Amino acid sequence: MTDSTTFTRRHFLGRTALLAGLPAAPLARSAPDEEAATFFFVADTHYRAAETDSRVLDPVSADHNRRLIDWLNRLPGTPFPESAGGGIVPEPHGVIHGGDIVDNGDKGPAVMAEKVPIELASFLGDWGLNGGDGRLRWPVREVHGNHDSPRGEGLVIDAIKTRNQRRQGVVNVSENGLHYSWDWAGVHFVALGIVVGDAPEITRRRRYGALGSLPFLRDDLAAQVGDSGRPVVLVHHVDVARYSVPVPDEKVIHNEWDYGDAQAYHRSLASHRVAAALCGHTHSRQLFRWDGTGNRSAESGLPFLNTDNAAHFHGGSQAFLHVRIAGSETLVREFATEDGWETGAWRPQVWRFAF
Repeated sequence: MTDSTTFTRRHFLGRTALLAGLPAAPLARSAPDEEAATFFFVADTHYRAAETDSRVLDPVSADHNRRLIDWLNRLPGTPFPESAGGGIVPEPHGVIHGGDIVDNGDKGPAVMAEKVPIELASFLGDWGLNGGDGRLRWPVREVHGNHDSPRGEGLVIDAIKTRNQRRQGVVNVSENGLHYSWDWAGVHFVALGIVVGDAPEITRRRRYGALGSLPFLRDDLAAQVGDSGRPVVLVHHVDVARYSVPVPDEKVIHNEWDYGDAQAYHRSLASHRVAAALCGHTHSRQLFRWDGTGNRSAESGLPFLNTDNAAHFHGGSQAFLHVRIAGSETLVREFATEDGWETGAWRPQVWRFAF
């Protein structure tokens, strides 16, 4: 590691702490509806440093992410088309980011040291923390993905832990500082990182570091929800249904999610009203009910919302979800682009999940 790289890392860590602690700037906006939890759900922004100069972002990545923020800022107060149910896009409680914030957090120490500082600093500048302290007008709640940190170390993990100390509205944080929970409009949300795992009853080594997310979830639901019947939303990066099927021990280490953890996760939710489980990772929109198996055509089970990539540099096709949770229904719409957010439109569809 060169002296210049060491300086960049130290400078970045200072910038992380500074940006995480800035107060929200005053903005002219109305209060969110407290009768319903409404939010945008994005994932897989993959902020990417330029190939030839790691001090700046790849221009395609920079443009996609800049225009994504512009759309998130301008949509509230505009009409949904009749084909997407009609009405007005409400003021959101915030934006949830389902991970793979940056692109190079999984490429090894040398590449991480060179490229992740500008990638993460760009995310912090665009997204802020509590609303108005970056380019995004709304509070953001993020988890990490495999491109941020497969095993639970590095700048993205450090930044999330620092941000959790200053994140407004948080009601619970794990002992390691990474996982956290909050409430919007009577709905309880739990941010669980890359996968939900480390069930004590499973002793195998896992491919990805779950960092105690399942024990935290169990304790959090017991303390924060109990038998109240309040709706619950879970947030993690990796999709779970395809990893719910048992495989031999010599093969399970190659899976992104240990099937024992996946099944333990499902059992832990059995006594709760799950309004949605949110993930990214697949770079495709998949909305279905998860019944604890690999069957994506199940008629019963918890609503599972797997969103498309939101600002990936690989091409123009991107999307994110708008979610409204009220009463006993989760209502989902999708806003998409085919040209890297030069233009965007609501898909002519509404998905409804009773819970």
